Amino acid sequence: MKRRIHIELLVTSGLAILLTLTFAMFVFYGLFRSQIIRDLETDARVMKNMGVFDDISRMAEKNGSISSEDLRITVVSPGGDVLFDSSADAAVMENHEDRPEIRTALEAGEGSGSRRSETMDKNLFYYAVRMENGNVLRISREADSFFAVFQNMLPTVLEVSLVLFVFSIFLSNYFTKTLVGPIEEMARNISDPGQEVVYRELEPFVATIRQQHDDIIKSAQMRQEFTANVSHELKTPLTAISGYAELIEHGMADAENSKRFAGEIHKNSVRLLSLINDIIQLSQLDGGKNHSEYADIDLYKLAAECVDMLKMNARKQNVTMKLCGKPCTVYADRQLMEELLYNLCDNAIRYNNRGGSVTVTVDEKDGHVFLSIRDTGIGIPTEHQDRVFERFYRVDKSRSKATGGTGLGLAIVKHIVAQHGASISLESQAGKGTEIRVEFSDALKQQMEERAENA
Repeated sequence: MKRRIHIELLVTSGLAILLTLTFAMFVFYGLFRSQIIRDLETDARVMKNMGVFDDISRMAEKNGSISSEDLRITVVSPGGDVLFDSSADAAVMENHEDRPEIRTALEAGEGSGSRRSETMDKNLFYYAVRMENGNVLRISREADSFFAVFQNMLPTVLEVSLVLFVFSIFLSNYFTKTLVGPIEEMARNISDPGQEVVYRELEPFVATIRQQHDDIIKSAQMRQEFTANVSHELKTPLTAISGYAELIEHGMADAENSKRFAGEIHKNSVRLLSLINDIIQLSQLDGGKNHSEYADIDLYKLAAECVDMLKMNARKQNVTMKLCGKPCTVYADRQLMEELLYNLCDNAIRYNNRGGSVTVTVDEKDGHVFLSIRDTGIGIPTEHQDRVFERFYRVDKSRSKATGGTGLGLAIVKHIVAQHGASISLESQAGKGTEIRVEFSDALKQQMEERAENA
């Protein structure tokens, strides 16, 4: 970063130096030209007032006294004929009526200009003034052209440019360190909220970087915690399976205990398989690799199928299940909706009281479809309600393990709800039951339609 900024500053400095000196050359030449024209104007007015060129016949006699090595004096008639020239034979010179300074002087009284003289084969500046007798007195002076001036000054310009560029190298190095230093210091202490942002323009950028940094750290901590929880959850049923199997292997169990041990092995195997399936499902949802297929589906019909499927489990827990509402269509993935319904209904049964009930409702409110799962179970204390959707978080750990819960059901539900652009809410009171409500919107369908149009 430092090297790039340093190089860019040097390039900018070099271009600025060249452009400045080039512009200065043009300005200098403009001032030089203006000064020559003013000097010629003064000379022309003095000579006009002297009246030396009023009488053409006396010009030859006074030529030596009025001529100058720097000035060329020409007198032109109103018709453009050259009557006198201090540097050439007037008799052989061509008509000067078309000369810009002569034409302007005849029309306006005075005129000026600069060009290369064909007669003298030199670059000349001209100033012409009309005299009282109608003739035009023109004073000219040889001067270097812009390119000649530039060529003469080129060595000096290059020397000045080199000195300025060397000076720019030191300044560029200093400003680069000054500019980048605070940013590097801030980068080294990006996690420190007390670190002052030196440049106000960088405050939104730094805030975003800090947020991303915090999110990365939080994500890493969550992954670490998730790995530890997974290891612990897998270890428990595996230890039980290994222990019971070892007892049977060494003949330490009679026929009655062997049957009981086999049942425990089966129960822990089922729990282990459920845990693995939930971990795979959650991993797919996290990585977006579940290959969802969205379509308009009847949520009420899916809920009815889920209730019929879980009635046997509910009956074992002495819990009654009831479906309310009406057919409602949502834009969703069928498999994920089945997973969502199963997890919510299974939790409502698992954490219910014997003789309790579970009410599943699918209906519409304010134009939006909602799903409600209400139970009369043990409820969730207020201090735990914000965390029940976290992975492996259990309010009642002993009851969850006894009923075969993995602690991932509500985490999966949260992911499915987020993936469908829906919202989820929870209302619960310890000892009185819980209601989880999922509200669907049309945002997902509109988003999919826009993608299809743009594709």
